[in-house]
Amino acid sequence: MTGSLPKRGLMIAAPRSGSGKTTLTLGLLRALRRRGVAVAGAKSGPDYIDCAFHAAAAGRPSVNLDSWAMPESLVRALAAGLDGDLVIAEASMGLFDGAPSPAGATGASADIAAQLGLPVVLTLDVSGQGQSAAAIAKGFASYDPRIRVAGVVLNKVGSERHRRLAADAIEALGLPVLGALPRNGEIALPERHLGLVQATETADLDARLDALAGFVEAHVDLDALAALAAPVTAGGEAVALPPPGQRIAAARDAAFTFLYPHLLSGWRMAGADVLFFSPLADEPPPEAADVCWLPGGYPELHAGRLAAASRFLDGLRRFAATRPVHGECGGYMTLGAALTDAAGERHAMAGLLAVETSFARRRMTLGYRRARLIADGPLGMRGELRLGHEFHYATVAQAGADEPFALVSDAYGAAEAPVGSQRGLVSGSFFHVIA
Repeated sequence: MTGSLPKRGLMIAAPRSGSGKTTLTLGLLRALRRRGVAVAGAKSGPDYIDCAFHAAAAGRPSVNLDSWAMPESLVRALAAGLDGDLVIAEASMGLFDGAPSPAGATGASADIAAQLGLPVVLTLDVSGQGQSAAAIAKGFASYDPRIRVAGVVLNKVGSERHRRLAADAIEALGLPVLGALPRNGEIALPERHLGLVQATETADLDARLDALAGFVEAHVDLDALAALAAPVTAGGEAVALPPPGQRIAAARDAAFTFLYPHLLSGWRMAGADVLFFSPLADEPPPEAADVCWLPGGYPELHAGRLAAASRFLDGLRRFAATRPVHGECGGYMTLGAALTDAAGERHAMAGLLAVETSFARRRMTLGYRRARLIADGPLGMRGELRLGHEFHYATVAQAGADEPFALVSDAYGAAEAPVGSQRGLVSGSFFHVIA
């Protein structure tokens, strides 16, 4: 249970990806938890995987916060609703990196820090530099008047002499250096093509998180860092998307994991029941449900098992004859006629949509998307706008003759174009809805 004091928070950010934000964030979450702090994580931007690691490290749910796809009131409501007295928000990419959109709605982590009043702890990879790190810190501290850089943690420090060169120069600016992480190649978490291997699949996860906690605690002043946290600005309504039904059958296992926590909590808050089932365990959608949701994930890694899951596939087909079924990304591929894996082997899927997808020739597609719905369905009514993103390596081998699901544009002003598939009560696309 959290206390009665106002929730406080801070953001762990960096000049670019690969600077050590995730290492520091996970280490802090687990170390503070071990000290008895009611700490919760949050992730800026459209990232499914990091939130699961936050939850494992802190023992409390994490949530995504996205200034491009979410109204500010929703960002504030989701942050205020986290179960913890201290929120540690992990930035994405570089602190100011976002899409070309109106100020405050770019998707940059700086927007989230500004909206929630979060002080920023800057993680600086100082490999290959000394005093020059101070110039970077000074630039980040002065670039955006909405943001307060409250402290710095150095990463990939080579020696005590190296630490002193960088830390003394930064502290001369009036910025406290809260710690210095030495180079350590033994604490990295395993990765695959969409980022980290999922938390549920990471071997010895607790031991790895404890090792991260020990590493961070040995080299960072946890008390000084936590003392920088400021009250989190509260918000309004936390329901990002109306529930697609009263009783939602949602696939959940190693092949289907990419369902945003804020959508699930919002649906439940709106009075809907979520009934989980496992296609990999050959479970069909529960008969008690009135809509079925197949989220994204890694069906390409389990295509053979999915193709052989006759109870799941037959049950899904029976369900789709009378009730809506929607698939996002991996779910969309599963609803299609076939999926070709990275080895070039073709696997028959549900055949509820005509699309055939392939990983034989991978091509990365990612970015924010605005989707205007073409017909009434689980995501809303015809003509309504939904905001989200794409992130996948699959290609469409055969589109088929189904009607498109939505008209989609990106954050860079591209004209709307038809995407996805829709046939009867079944719909799907590579689009992941956020709000």
